[in-house]
Amino acid sequence: MSNEMDNVNSRQLLERLGREGSQRVREVSIVTSPGARESGWVIKVKSHSSYNVYNVVVVEIGAAGSLPVEIGQQMQAVNLAESFLQEGTLAAGTYAVMIRAGNKNVFYAEL
Repeated sequence: MSNEMDNVNSRQLLERLGREGSQRVREVSIVTSPGARESGWVIKVKSHSSYNVYNVVVVEIGAAGSLPVEIGQQMQAVNLAESFLQEGTLAAGTYAVMIRAGNKNVFYAEL
């Protein structure tokens, strides 16, 4: 629903700019995101893999007072808060927000 509203607002802005034409010359930048994909996921660290790479699983947050539920399969993600050259020490069971950057899953969880 939010993406639909963003698309409608963006379309309305573009139409208004098109109607103004050359009456007012100004530069405007608009950034939109294609599709209705989620931009981030809540994850739970399952185990350490190597260096700052961890095995994680996506979780769904429920009502207040309920435990998050694991969904999907385990995947690997890089913790940007740790050195790329040393073994990571993040504890299993840690929760974080993960995003997709290029072809890697990344998250930031301080020790």
